Amino acid sequence: MTAAPHILIVDDHREIRDLVSRTLAKEGFRVSTAGDGRMMRKVLADSHIDLIVLDLMLPGEDGLALCRVLRTESNIPIIMLTAKGDEVDRVIGLEMGADDYLPKPFGSRELISRIKAVLRRSRMPATDDEHRPKPKRYRFDRWSFDVETRDLFRDDGVVVPLSTGEHDLLLALVERPQRTLNRDQLLDLARRRTATAFDRSVDTQVSRLRKKIERDPSDPKIIKTVWGGGYVFTPTVRQE
Repeated sequence: MTAAPHILIVDDHREIRDLVSRTLAKEGFRVSTAGDGRMMRKVLADSHIDLIVLDLMLPGEDGLALCRVLRTESNIPIIMLTAKGDEVDRVIGLEMGADDYLPKPFGSRELISRIKAVLRRSRMPATDDEHRPKPKRYRFDRWSFDVETRDLFRDDGVVVPLSTGEHDLLLALVERPQRTLNRDQLLDLARRRTATAFDRSVDTQVSRLRKKIERDPSDPKIIKTVWGGGYVFTPTVRQE
């Protein structure tokens, strides 16, 4: 018999921890809680955790710092909770390695749906494509994209570093040139997460990437917007 997934809730508000714990327990999950980073580490040391629901605003080390550390030590899926309305916080959370985010206040059904979706994705077996050797470099337009170093090399010798989010987005695009990809597809491909209809963090990432690779970001030629459809990566791409 397979054990129920073990969820760790990290939030400094006792009421939220208790409410979420009861909700998840009713759904059959095993639940542990922590009020800060210190307690989170103790639970992780003592238990096998399948997914962490991590609040952004915590005393001491905040959620972003903890997420960054977790990503260097494990691949445990992380859903970030944020009370902030600023989209930048969500984007940074995804760049730090969070698999999904959920703004407060949130509904129990939505949280459960997100948890199940992230767990499902984290357990998906690798496809044949994922087993094949990946190209180490992609060339397009005037750029050479090194996948391993996460650097962009321009034909005049300029080197442009990429954030984790920019790297993941560009990789999703160069692997699928001349194809229209909507926001949901890009979020799924770039961050392995379930998108919502109101998620616009991918637009912010596209804007940042355009500033680095387009000659004129206000009139993009490489990453074009398809109105009502999403985005298309227009150049011919060569793999090396």
